[in-house]
Amino acid sequence: MITIHDAITDLHRIVYVENKPQSTRRLECLADYCVQELARRGLQGVAKEQFVPGVGRRKQWDVCWTYDHKVRLGISLKSVLRNLSGAMPNRLDDLMGEVANVQLHSPEIVVGYVMIINSDLDDGGKSAQWFRSRVQELSGRERPAWAAGMIEACVVAEASFEPRPRLMTAERDFKVFFETLAKQVIDRNPGLQPGPTTDTDP
Repeated sequence: MITIHDAITDLHRIVYVENKPQSTRRLECLADYCVQELARRGLQGVAKEQFVPGVGRRKQWDVCWTYDHKVRLGISLKSVLRNLSGAMPNRLDDLMGEVANVQLHSPEIVVGYVMIINSDLDDGGKSAQWFRSRVQELSGRERPAWAAGMIEACVVAEASFEPRPRLMTAERDFKVFFETLAKQVIDRNPGLQPGPTTDTDP
């Protein structure tokens, strides 16, 4: 079983131990964790690195779930491990454009967003707090108000990598994230027969 702590440890290994900060595999364990947690909540067949059609162009998403030959769920995974103050505004712009692109093509699609921030370089958590507040303002999208550019759920997680990798954000945030996504997917796809969840935590 994969935990979010495993994903943070793997990110540390690739970026800091192997010194490969640009590796396309740095969030692979996090993607595996997402696949596992969605399956525990009844969404079987979740895949990684799938192309999703958009109104402008199709784009590869980190985690996707397809039902009846159409992508119904997409999760975007990001990390900012350096130059936090400079990168955050650009990441926010990227998020809104990425999300609007797929939603204008498929308004019913459910979208999740995960950002991992290096708290070691964050002055008192100011950058993470700023980014979290902005993304939360874009979260909570549900029918019938399917505004393009908003998302269903997000996690902006802080992690420390010195002297050892560890998650600084409550693990419960991820559980709420997956519960919200699964609920929205099931509500929008009434023909779906979800399996039982194995998440028994309160």
